Amino acid sequence: MSEYQMIINGQKVASDATFPVINPATEEVAAQCPKATEAHLDQAVAAARAAFPAWSARPGAERGAIIHEIGKAIEEHQAELVSLLTLEQGKPGTGFAGMGAAFEIGGTLAWCHAAADLELPVEVIQDNDEARIEVHRKPLGVVGSITPWNFPLMIAIWHVMPALRSGNTVVLKPSEYTPLTTLRFAEIINDLLPPGVFNVVTGDGGLGAAMTNHPDINKIVFTGSTATGKKIMQNASVNLKRLTLELGGNDAAIVLPDVDVAAIAPKVFATAMFNNGQTCAALKRLYVHEDIYEEMCDALVALANSVTTADGSTDPDFGPVQNKAQFAKVCAMADEARASGARFLTGGEPMPGPGYFYPVTIVADIDDDTRLVREEPFGPILPVMKFSDVEDALRRANDSPSGLGGSVWSGDPQKAAALASRLECGTAWVNTHAMIQPDAPFGGSKESGIGVEFGRYGLEEYTNIQTVYISKT
Repeated sequence: MSEYQMIINGQKVASDATFPVINPATEEVAAQCPKATEAHLDQAVAAARAAFPAWSARPGAERGAIIHEIGKAIEEHQAELVSLLTLEQGKPGTGFAGMGAAFEIGGTLAWCHAAADLELPVEVIQDNDEARIEVHRKPLGVVGSITPWNFPLMIAIWHVMPALRSGNTVVLKPSEYTPLTTLRFAEIINDLLPPGVFNVVTGDGGLGAAMTNHPDINKIVFTGSTATGKKIMQNASVNLKRLTLELGGNDAAIVLPDVDVAAIAPKVFATAMFNNGQTCAALKRLYVHEDIYEEMCDALVALANSVTTADGSTDPDFGPVQNKAQFAKVCAMADEARASGARFLTGGEPMPGPGYFYPVTIVADIDDDTRLVREEPFGPILPVMKFSDVEDALRRANDSPSGLGGSVWSGDPQKAAALASRLECGTAWVNTHAMIQPDAPFGGSKESGIGVEFGRYGLEEYTNIQTVYISKT
């Protein structure tokens, strides 16, 4: 069993205490991971604070060049990282539609290089005989990053690279369910960064709470549940930390009757089920016009019955649900839907044997008040609801405390775009769903988060504005 250590101030650091990392396909211990104490956290924060002045003083182009080198290092170790990701997260190497572990590691490369090339130029808003007024973007200081278990390395890249590019230093805590790939990544890139610029500590939710309370951390960036996001907001008040929170989504899609069902069903299925449905912006509530409802259900069932779910090391389409608690939630939500009279078209029962395996499941004729519709399942299960009036569908889609993403599907893109603009969400898609890219801002409305990630808008989240007024009189 490999030995994993934290990175603090450029040094590998062990801990007297450890915790097990479970392979979700076998329920066996894959590795022991160091459990950080608050003293370890204090050391990491102190190292990041000490490294901040020199790192923030470097020209932006130099920081960008180092981030490009980080991207190259990831590419050199790509195969190793893919295997490790499958071991701890469960996703297959290739997977359904090529969106498995290799897809995630490929995404880290894309976002690394995109972040490296971002710029925050000085904006001149006045330059006349009276004065020159400039708007500068200044780094915040120490950024605390808390990452989830569904895309452990790619989301770490989303957090860390803009923070570094804008001149901040970082202390990162990965999910206790999936810390291994992140620790190995930190080890791979350790020699590319000055000591203290990037630190990784590992532990459970108590460590994350200590980070959000820490007086010397200036910003928290967090991807995870809305409930945890609310706690972070409360804790951040200790020093008015800046926050970027990308929280839970329960994305709705509206399918209008003018679509070609055979053409769009594979896209609907893929955007609902990729990463085994364990994606914040996955399609999770499907509203289909009554004229094509049964045809759409039949098409989705055919797709569900054509895929395989098994140990990710055998490279099936889908692997297990990542952890026991999430598996139990998916099972419970399915059982409650069945008890309420919903029609299960395929799947709906956990698979036999060890591992947290749940088959791809399509559920029809389900009431909007059922828990499977009201809450985010975060698993391979999709409820399909019927509508007759598009205004009613829009009302039902918006009747949620979540507002991460949403989509409209139609043979008339202009009509669909007009309807999509009325969805109460951070990103509205037309004839697709959950498509993101490094230069387009992404974030939630309502209880799905605060702030945005990606591109210039995301980079600005890691800075304060400083207005410089130069008098000429």
